Amino acid sequence: MSRLERGSSPAASERFSTGSMQLDAALQGGLNRGALHEIFAAQTADEPSASGFAVMLAIRASEKRPIVWVRQDFAGIEAGEIYAPGLAELGLSPDRLIVVRARDGPSVLRAGEEAARCPPLGAVLIEPWGAPKALDLVASRRLALASARSNVPLFMVRAGAQPEPSAALTRWRVRAALSKALEADAPGHPAFNVELLRDKAGAAGRNWIVEWDRDQRIFKDRIRESVPALSGGVVSLPTGGSADQGSRRAV
Repeated sequence: MSRLERGSSPAASERFSTGSMQLDAALQGGLNRGALHEIFAAQTADEPSASGFAVMLAIRASEKRPIVWVRQDFAGIEAGEIYAPGLAELGLSPDRLIVVRARDGPSVLRAGEEAARCPPLGAVLIEPWGAPKALDLVASRRLALASARSNVPLFMVRAGAQPEPSAALTRWRVRAALSKALEADAPGHPAFNVELLRDKAGAAGRNWIVEWDRDQRIFKDRIRESVPALSGGVVSLPTGGSADQGSRRAV
């Protein structure tokens, strides 16, 4: 990190746009840059989607500067390792990514805090697995303070855990959504159902479906289509059916 610390600090920016008009409007212009943001996987199987959503936010925030991803080893075992071609498909050149592997939760937090103190970075992702005892309110405040001082956004991906008190400015719950095929039946954009669980600006309790456009590197709003009324009976689909199987994972 010493090489990065000697670099010039980027100009401060209070917020960055997600690209989605609905998200930006709810967030009063976008996400705060110098802040801690928590991103929870709705289920363990949604961890790739939560990680993908965090990566995409980091792409939006970083403005082509380096991104550090601190990942607990167990996350790779449970959810799969980082796949460079997949990142390229999302619009992130792998040579901009610095991956830090940590053996346990406390190591993730220490490395993440150190990275968040480096102003030349574009964004920091940290990914502890589960609910390590070291990740308490004090630890989250340290992370938030490091982000605020450097103006580097810090995204904490949470899988195998439930929300607890923290210093995060926003808290999200993410699950995969069904992608819509493009022209000529080409694969659709990665799609997410995102729920804002916490927002100090007051927009919590809302959810949206957004798609990631890798060419423009922005989130786009999914227009909710109205379903015409049916004259006959409606058969409920079982959970975990074909809709989940047809969804495209982000990573």
